[in-house]
Amino acid sequence: MDNMPHDMNDRPAPREPHKPALRVLLAGPRGFCAGVDRAIRVVEEALRRYGAPVYVRHEIVHNRTVVEELEKQGAVFVDELTEVPESAQVVFSAHGVPKSVPAEAQRRGLTYLDATCPLVSKVHREAERHFANGGPDSVHILMIGHAGHPEVEGTMGQLPPGAMTLIQNAEEARRVTPLDPERIAFITQTTLSVDDTAEIVDILRTRFPHIRGPKKEDICYATTNRQAAVKTIAPESELVIVIGSPNSSNSLRLREVAERSGAARAILLPRADALDWSLLDGVKTLGITAGASAPEVLVDQLVARLREHYTLEIEERSVTTEDVIFKLPAPLAD
Repeated sequence: MDNMPHDMNDRPAPREPHKPALRVLLAGPRGFCAGVDRAIRVVEEALRRYGAPVYVRHEIVHNRTVVEELEKQGAVFVDELTEVPESAQVVFSAHGVPKSVPAEAQRRGLTYLDATCPLVSKVHREAERHFANGGPDSVHILMIGHAGHPEVEGTMGQLPPGAMTLIQNAEEARRVTPLDPERIAFITQTTLSVDDTAEIVDILRTRFPHIRGPKKEDICYATTNRQAAVKTIAPESELVIVIGSPNSSNSLRLREVAERSGAARAILLPRADALDWSLLDGVKTLGITAGASAPEVLVDQLVARLREHYTLEIEERSVTTEDVIFKLPAPLAD
């Protein structure tokens, strides 16, 4: 009998611990929309052309991962223009700004680039057309949106105070009493719940048959597509994870839509390392999507972490393909 010790390399490799199976439904489209992609490119191109620092008023988009990556490149994020040094380069966020902001930038001699999403700018132009410079054709505007959101503040700031009334929900739509019900119009924030907004619009049209509306839906294509996609995975999911920041309106709406569409539970997750693993106890099918301001790398990181704990069966569920691209602002377009 051979009593000589064996080489360590001759020993069988330890078995990998058994991983439970997890079915993962990936909603598509998800993640960046064309407006977010454009806004990020504006900051990156400004840094390339003009050098650091480039100041950005408010978060360029509502995602900390994006903001931190741009900070590494030399972007400086500020709350107000008063924090921007004289003659500096400044970028306005994708959410849009009140007219008073570029006016202040011009007064102070700041060079600015407007990264407002073109679909938000479209809503601004709608508001201006309805207002008609306050002349005889002017109508009062009902803005459907969420108080305090930068997009709402930017849109309402396109017109003088009192020209718009904010409508946040169906109850407010039932209570609003315009001075002249025959001369009103409505516009909407671009990142709302499609279903909630449809209910509010139905109430307004029933109460005010002559109300004017946009020729084309104000809620943007990306918001609509992501909500439609999450509806396809929610009924089969014990848990839906929406990757996005807590101040992201479109991400918050995705979580709400997931729960209303049949998911046993839906959570908002800013990044993979923030996941509470106890939430996955008993979950056999997990749905994953990402808000329009969340980069795809955050989805990849979450899937990679899941692989450490589970044997994954991944299924893509796509409702449409997006091919929208927005051009950079004229100063950067060449």
